Amino acid sequence: MGQIVATPGALAALKKAGQQPDEFLTRHVNREWGDLDEEDRKENDYSLERGFRLLSAYRTHAGDKLWIITESDRSVTTLLLPEEY
Repeated sequence: MGQIVATPGALAALKKAGQQPDEFLTRHVNREWGDLDEEDRKENDYSLERGFRLLSAYRTHAGDKLWIITESDRSVTTLLLPEEY
């Protein structure tokens, strides 16, 4: 996953929900892509094999949508809100 970073919005959403980043990062690493449609799931599977960028989408307990993006070179994984993309 490389260096793990989070945007201010993602940190605020996690705090609001009383959740830790590890909960979502573990799911991301275990290929539990979260709230993605079938096409995006297939794209992640393809990207994993080919070394492209990976995206997961989750909802916090407070209902905020949280994205996790791992860059294609696996140097950085970012937790962010969709509107911060």
